[in-house]
Amino acid sequence: MSTVHFIYPRDLSRNDTPFAIGNELGRRLQADYPVRFHDWRSTERLDIGPGDVLIGHPHRRRHTAFQQGLATPALRRRLVLAPYVPDLRQVAWLDPIVSRCDLFLAITGRYWFERIAESSLRRWAPKMRHVDLAVDRARFAPLPRQFNPPGRRRFVYIGHTAHNKNVGYLAALQSACPETRFGWIGRAGRRGIAGVEAFGILDFAQTASRAILSKFDFLLTVGRCDANPTTILEAIAWGLVPVCTPQSGYDGQAGIVNLPLDDLPAAVARLRMLQECPTQELLTLQAEGRAALDSHFHWDRVYAQVRDAIESTESPLLQPPDWRHRWRLLPGRLIR
Repeated sequence: MSTVHFIYPRDLSRNDTPFAIGNELGRRLQADYPVRFHDWRSTERLDIGPGDVLIGHPHRRRHTAFQQGLATPALRRRLVLAPYVPDLRQVAWLDPIVSRCDLFLAITGRYWFERIAESSLRRWAPKMRHVDLAVDRARFAPLPRQFNPPGRRRFVYIGHTAHNKNVGYLAALQSACPETRFGWIGRAGRRGIAGVEAFGILDFAQTASRAILSKFDFLLTVGRCDANPTTILEAIAWGLVPVCTPQSGYDGQAGIVNLPLDDLPAAVARLRMLQECPTQELLTLQAEGRAALDSHFHWDRVYAQVRDAIESTESPLLQPPDWRHRWRLLPGRLIR
């Protein structure tokens, strides 16, 4: 049987993404195939035999394991498994890699996948297959909590401050809603989020960290070009109601409330509506979200997609890049 060379961040002691992806898929791959795991940052030369499969997350550095292995003629399948969002700062470097692979299993939200034809990277479309993320509910047990009463509800952001997270909009929302308490759990980096109470990095396996999280009712994330943050699915498992911009990947999804991007008055109105709505409406959203985790956002579904790609013979050709495509992807070009 062919060996699968799986290249993805893995750490069995961690439940957060990206490690959860490597852990969950790695365990399932081992049940079906001989598997060799490789660190995505490694510069090792892979021992690839005839008919082997290469699947995983490339690294930006050219001489890392995935990019070295990609050139091996003996491979039967070459599969990219990585986040996708039409932001050249995040994914333009994948262009030559996608061209040389059989399929691109794009970890992204439905919002972005449905808009590939509008993006500067639409040349990739024939090779792209949509892979929603997932969560293991057993690892994100419901918090022992009830929703706060109307007028006293709280919102929390979980994440960092990179440009795709759009935390300036979060600060603007807090300034426009001084009556509502916002919290922030995550790495501060070089800057904070003005007006938002910072709790730093918390380990949610710890009772004290879960106690802090249980004081909140909503997860709030306002990404401008975020593939589909797993914190949204984790929040549903905990019992929080996620509130996010569609540009966080989730649009029109049961159990998730959408917030408009770049429309502060409309976004404020949505937050105030949630602040005052009957508790029964929140319980309904909570139940819808958990039903979606059980029916779709689970790891068995993700693995079935990965296994299908391994067993498939699909390898669509891409149109050669024209001068416009090459110009957009030149170093320093930051356009969509």
